[in-house]
Amino acid sequence: MDEPTDNPGVIARPPLLYAGALIIALLVNLSWPLPIFGDKLGRWCGLLLAVLGAGILAWGRNALLSGGTSVDPTLPTTSIVTSGPYKFSRNPLYLALTLIFVGLTMTMNTWWGILALIPLALVMHNGVVLREERYLEEKFGEIYQQYRSKVRRYL
Repeated sequence: MDEPTDNPGVIARPPLLYAGALIIALLVNLSWPLPIFGDKLGRWCGLLLAVLGAGILAWGRNALLSGGTSVDPTLPTTSIVTSGPYKFSRNPLYLALTLIFVGLTMTMNTWWGILALIPLALVMHNGVVLREERYLEEKFGEIYQQYRSKVRRYL
């Protein structure tokens, strides 16, 4: 008999989902280029978005580690973190990954990344976020429900 595991059962680690979608978009772009911009200004804006996303990612990661819990969604969560970017969003790491993804897509100047973001967002929402929320509610009950009632899921 299998014992239940203490994790949300996400379908994959989120950075792998984002990296996979980006690789697919870039491979498709090699054979069928769909540029977003005609000049370099958009690419620089993309780079700024990616840097902003990396900053939020580092801030959120540090908040989780300072709160005594793991960043890895395949490991048990040991506490509900409400500091740092978790004051504003229940999923700042995923927002940060999305900013990085869009920023890199703009930097590489391809609409394919924007198109890949649609199924990626659906997979993230259904295969990661909703599973994590269900897990946290089951594990932490009222504490998580109170946090959820005060802080938005994304923005």
